[in-house]
Amino acid sequence: MSPELISLFTAAFVTFFVLIDAPGVAPIFATLTAKGSPAYRRKMAYKSVFVATIIMLLFAFGGAWLLDAMHISIDAFRAAGGVLLFLIALDMVFEKRTERREQRADEVLEEHRNDPEPEDVSVFPMGIPMIAGPGSIATAMFYMTEAESIAHQGVVLAAIGANLLITLIIFLLATPIVRLMGASVAGALTRILGVILAALSAQLILDGIRGAFNIG
Repeated sequence: MSPELISLFTAAFVTFFVLIDAPGVAPIFATLTAKGSPAYRRKMAYKSVFVATIIMLLFAFGGAWLLDAMHISIDAFRAAGGVLLFLIALDMVFEKRTERREQRADEVLEEHRNDPEPEDVSVFPMGIPMIAGPGSIATAMFYMTEAESIAHQGVVLAAIGANLLITLIIFLLATPIVRLMGASVAGALTRILGVILAALSAQLILDGIRGAFNIG
């Protein structure tokens, strides 16, 4: 693999790892599936990642058509995506994103508190928006739209696939991982990832502005 492809894979992998934030989502998954059997938790883990995979692939391959149909340039999309990611990064640094995730989990638990069987949480809220959220969907569209060749697209898909595999493994081991990490470690990790995402988003905004105005 060429240095260019390695660099692309590294950038895409880190971006999706930060956006999906599997270690931060693990406590939510553990809470939502706490009432179920081990078989139920495994089923929810596989289905959640499968649903997220389908959603991200749809937007990844349909992104170019969508942008072209709406007459949106890649530079405008790059800058807008950078702004969106920066807002997500701020939420992560100040733990607003975690609060919203926990609120969604509480709402689902409350709604189905008296159900005799555990609720299927694989589509909502786990598949969407916990894993395949606005940030990861927009980023998948951006990377695939900007890919210059099939090799570049393959590298981007590999980065997405690697992150979804990591997410699946973390979900399957969610209960022991949550006990091991604790709330404070998970919170600190989310903040660190938020800072990294802020830097990546700032670079996207600058690249979008340069491209739009033909600067340097």
